Amino acid sequence: MIYVLLLVVVLVLFFGPQLWVKHILKRYRAPRTDLPGTGGELAVHLIQKYELEGVTVEAAPEGKDHYDILERKVRLSPYVLNERSLTAVAVAAHEVGHAIAHHRNETVARLRTRYLPAAMVLQRLAAIMLFAWPILSAVLRLPYTPLLHVLVVGTLGLMTVFIQLAILPEEWDASFNKALPILRKGRYLPSQDIPKVRKILTACAMTYVASALTNILLFWRLPRR
Repeated sequence: MIYVLLLVVVLVLFFGPQLWVKHILKRYRAPRTDLPGTGGELAVHLIQKYELEGVTVEAAPEGKDHYDILERKVRLSPYVLNERSLTAVAVAAHEVGHAIAHHRNETVARLRTRYLPAAMVLQRLAAIMLFAWPILSAVLRLPYTPLLHVLVVGTLGLMTVFIQLAILPEEWDASFNKALPILRKGRYLPSQDIPKVRKILTACAMTYVASALTNILLFWRLPRR
């Protein structure tokens, strides 16, 4: 029984945040004809309002909303770009929040460019170690220790999560120091929708960490020779 409970705890810990993020974004995606524009239209408006010279808006693959700090592009999912919903508006404001922080040359705007590449390298290394270690062990005729294999791959995966946590302040800034004040003070939404938008912006801020946690178990399996 205790092993079943432990398994449930592990699954909730690793998959819970990602499922919650997806649930919140989907929950508030219902069309709202009372909103003044789509997420894409809001993004363009905010770029003009805050005079973010050189920043443009373009479509991104579904679920790949981000601000490209090198190309200075706010990239939005098709539904964020074209729909009128609380999720679309909040996600667009969040990504423009990143552009504002970069335009102002704020220190927090550099966290992703500093830490995300390292997290991606570690994630790839963990995946390579997962599949290649047993093969290399057989080819080189080295002793194979499953426990050591598990510990190495697991440690690399957890390091990826910790690096993703270092990015969280930048995501939090885009959501609650930029997007939320903009939406509230600019009266782009009815006041009764602000608590819902808080949830959406929290989900936006947690996206990287939630994905990193999920990825640990997605590529995890007990190594076998």
